[in-house]
Formats: sequence, structure tokens, C-alpha cells
Amino acid sequence: MALNHRFKAVLLDLGKVIIPFDFERGYRALEPLCGYKAAEIPAQIRATGLVEQFESGRIAPAAFVEQLSAALNLRIDYARFCEIWTSVFLPDPLLPESLLEGLRARYRLVLLSNTNAIHFEMIRERYPLLRHFHDYVLSYEVKAMKPAPEIFRAAIERAGCRAEECFFTDDIERYVEGARREGIDAVQFQSREQLERELAARGIAWE
Repeated sequence: MALNHRFKAVLLDLGKVIIPFDFERGYRALEPLCGYKAAEIPAQIRATGLVEQFESGRIAPAAFVEQLSAALNLRIDYARFCEIWTSVFLPDPLLPESLLEGLRARYRLVLLSNTNAIHFEMIRERYPLLRHFHDYVLSYEVKAMKPAPEIFRAAIERAGCRAEECFFTDDIERYVEGARREGIDAVQFQSREQLERELAARGIAWE
């Protein structure tokens, strides 16, 4: 595959691009520990606004756990909460390690994710393929969440090149659109096979 010198960086989302997750696993685990049915828990969590605060770095992990536990009438300790909170991630990545390794060898490889300190600490421990990234742009660290322009500008800066020299994929269309507004070439992620076709169409090589 011929290397396209237009692109200097590849930016990848984390959840449902590299690592699959199922929030229902967490809700089912919380149900016997709180006053709500699993189906009711998502609305209760959304009503607090705490997840957005946590993922944008405006609240510390201990305070997040304390306040969310109070809102859900949870009576569990911090460690047990974290265990349940991180149980949503599934073991088998959606992208092969060989793809990340090949991209890293040719381009600046940057992870760009809306996430939080509890999730990401666990993910780094359990998914060693993340070592292939040159840098991580995480919402809770840069204090901005996709699709805000600030997080994409931080990613472009970490990539060390111009926006049009970056390729990005995310499973959420409005985040893709946010990246495009900043001048990044972005597509919505559907599958490994679809991503490989998009990369190949741009002359982005990984093998």
C-alpha cells in the first residue's frame, strides 16, 4: 500500500471503536444495591449531571462516587463502586493490535476520548494494546468533551501537524461532525473492515 504523505496523524476514539462496552452490565449490577430497577438507573444518573461533570474534569473521582451513590441510594464502598463502574467494558477489542502497531510505525497515533479517571485507569491496566498510542487526549484531562472544539484543537496540537493532516474516526456522528468543523478528515466508525477501507482509500498504510 502506497504511503500517503498528506496524512501525518491518526486519531481514534476509544469506546465502541477500540473497546466495546455495554452499560447494561453496570445497571444490572447496581440494581440489587440501590432503590431503582436497572431500566430506571440511566435516567436517574442523567438527572444528576454528574457524569458530564466527571468526564469534563470538573469533579474528582471520590466526590463523583460519593454524590452518585447518594443520588442512587447506593451503600457500597469506593472500590466496589469502581469495580461495577468499570464492568461495562468487554474483553475483546474491536480493532486488532496489529492495526494499531502498524499505524504507530507510520503516523502519530493519538487516542481521543470522552472518558473519566476511573474508567481510563482500569482500561490502561486491562488493555495493553493502548501502549501503541503516542499520546492520549482525554476529556477529563483537557477539561472539554467532544464535540466541543477545544478537545479537537488539543488533539491537533498533540498530533503536531495541521488539522487537514489528521484522520479521525468515532462511532458517534455528531463527534465526527465536530472534528470536521475543525478541519479534520473524519468518518463515522462502523466496523474494523469499514475503517480499513476508509484508511486504504486515503492511502493510510498500516501493513
